[in-house]
Amino acid sequence: MAVAWSGGRDSTALMHATARCAQALAHEGFALRVLGLHVHHGLSPHADAWLAHLQRQVETWRGQGLPVTLQWHRLDGVPAAGESIEAWARSGRHAALQAMARAAGASLLMLAHHRRDQAETWLLQALRGAGLAGLAAMPRQQARGGLVWARPWLEQPRARIEHYVQARGLVHIEDESNADPRFARNRLRLQGWPALQAAFPGAEAALAQSARWAQEAGELLAELAQDDAQRWLEPAPGALPALRLAAFEALSRPRLSNLLRHWLQRSLPQSAPASLVTRLLDEAAAAPAGASWPAGRRVVQKHQGQLLVLPVPAVAPAQACRMDLSTPGLHACPAFAGCWHVALVEGVAEPSSEWVGSSLLRNVILRPREGSEQFQRAPGTPPRALKKAWQAAGVPALGRGGPLVYADFPGETGAPPRLLWVPALGLDARCRGQGEGPRLRLRWLPDAR
Repeated sequence: MAVAWSGGRDSTALMHATARCAQALAHEGFALRVLGLHVHHGLSPHADAWLAHLQRQVETWRGQGLPVTLQWHRLDGVPAAGESIEAWARSGRHAALQAMARAAGASLLMLAHHRRDQAETWLLQALRGAGLAGLAAMPRQQARGGLVWARPWLEQPRARIEHYVQARGLVHIEDESNADPRFARNRLRLQGWPALQAAFPGAEAALAQSARWAQEAGELLAELAQDDAQRWLEPAPGALPALRLAAFEALSRPRLSNLLRHWLQRSLPQSAPASLVTRLLDEAAAAPAGASWPAGRRVVQKHQGQLLVLPVPAVAPAQACRMDLSTPGLHACPAFAGCWHVALVEGVAEPSSEWVGSSLLRNVILRPREGSEQFQRAPGTPPRALKKAWQAAGVPALGRGGPLVYADFPGETGAPPRLLWVPALGLDARCRGQGEGPRLRLRWLPDAR
């Protein structure tokens, strides 16, 4: 198990308490080691001394029989111009902790946040005008990237942790940046919290309780959104799941807002701004067909009684390019601003299904559309102009982005490459089930990072 260990009071207490538990379990036959993960941000002139302190602390604790080790990582670079130091440090710290825990094979990472931290987070979010997700503050545990981030002391008062540190004589570091009032949390702790607690002695427990109520309400809204998604979301050709516009008449505005936020969270690579949700609530139902709303690197478009989330079309490259797509996995394609997901088709698959043998994908040609392509959508149907095939399948213009895939077929020496795959439509019916080797299925992911 791993502990995020800054060296401060709270994380030192958690590291020590966890190590004592592991030591006690060793007598019961459980061989556990506690890994302290330290991130050297490079921001304080004392950061090297803090790391040296932790290294000495580990040696001291080992001498006392505690099963502890230390790993550390120094962040590279500095905040970009205009970037918040807090945001830069937090993002880098989380990435470093995730990487170190994964490298060590840890599945559990514990953080030392306590009840006062939770109360402060709730209050800061409220002062920023946050919605329910913000007011839910910090979860007790959450899974991210195969790692469980847990806060076992989230309901413990700060005073209890201070008592633990004093009772065991633990030495910890003091980060001088905690006294810098430029940071919002520091201002709250130094200026606002003493007055608040003097006027309302139970504020810490009360605000932490409010965060728990917000978490419970958020879970209920998530369940409701899942139920509504089952009814109002449906597959769309060449796009992420579409939202049926009939929901705008059937649902109340708060319930529709909840569904929109759920849908956009699933469909966008970044969080949907509240302004986008408000605009869709106010404008989408009455907007003309084809109306669109920008959403970062995506766009929301009204099409045939639905709202679709589509990629912003990339500028086509000047020339075609070749790629090897004959192995399963993700294959970056910078020329078309996206990547390929190649999946292995297992089990019995009919020749007419959406797969081709790997031999056809070893040296494919990627081209932008030129306008004269012919595509056969289903076996036994005549080939037709690609534009007509897209229209017949109900694929909007913005959903047709991406490269066309051509392949050289065996036995056709001297013949031009044949159209194999088309965005939003898939494999040409004349190519399905052909080729030797493992059976593979293609999927195009626009603007994948």
